[in-house]
Amino acid sequence: MRPILYHKLGNFDLWILSDGELWLDGGSMFGIVPRSLWLKLVTPDEQNRIRLGLNPLLVRAGGHWVLIETGIDRKPGEKFRRLYGLSETNPLLDQLALLGVQPQDISLVVHTHLHFDHAGLNTRLVEGRLLPTFPKARHIVQKQELENALHPHERSQASYRIENVEPLAEQGRFEVVEGEAELLPGLWVLPAPGHTLGMQVVELASEGQRLAYTGDLVALRVQTPLLYIPAFDLYPMTTLETRKKLYARWLEGGYLLCFTHEPGPPLGRLVRGEKGYQAEVVEL
Repeated sequence: MRPILYHKLGNFDLWILSDGELWLDGGSMFGIVPRSLWLKLVTPDEQNRIRLGLNPLLVRAGGHWVLIETGIDRKPGEKFRRLYGLSETNPLLDQLALLGVQPQDISLVVHTHLHFDHAGLNTRLVEGRLLPTFPKARHIVQKQELENALHPHERSQASYRIENVEPLAEQGRFEVVEGEAELLPGLWVLPAPGHTLGMQVVELASEGQRLAYTGDLVALRVQTPLLYIPAFDLYPMTTLETRKKLYARWLEGGYLLCFTHEPGPPLGRLVRGEKGYQAEVVEL
């Protein structure tokens, strides 16, 4: 498991946390890209799975503790954990504790989307009951995403687990936004449809410095090329258009990128050359 990484971005304090790792089918992660090409970038295991990181971002913004994403769901049990190569418990809460942050200290949770590997610790099982993990937090999500998570169709239902969504919805803990919104000074969400229609990215801007948390618009640094779109994306052509729009913004603005599923160094910066868009590693 990757250790906690700290970065100062203007007036923001950032900690890139880890909720362990996730193993997913390599071909699915690279969509139409042939195996002969993606094998040059990543090494699969004997089941053709590749290793992904789980990188929630903790932000200290003024008097607020903000958590971007809540890690992966381990509640379904051993078979589920074995399928995705998961450890038995969530290290995310241990990492928060190492920083002196308790679940009740989190005042804002921001979701890029509500798939089980991004919203898994929204709830915990306590004596057979599903309880909010972050009992004082507002959970920010696009209205479209919440509607889709509560009413999934045949193609999306395996990615949404109702136990991570419905209990919070019933308690009125979700705060929906529609489109671009500033949640705190310098902390924004922007629609980024494609992987799901309601996905969003998170941007931070302070003292001339900018960072974007990519969600699953580009989960891994090696997926930065425009056409390296996973088969998991429900609307791949929409992903392509969203990438074109946001890549231009991030390149022009000199944004740091925090890749949600990168198992290596999680920060990068966009460059554009003869072969199109790539991302260079930014070491901390």
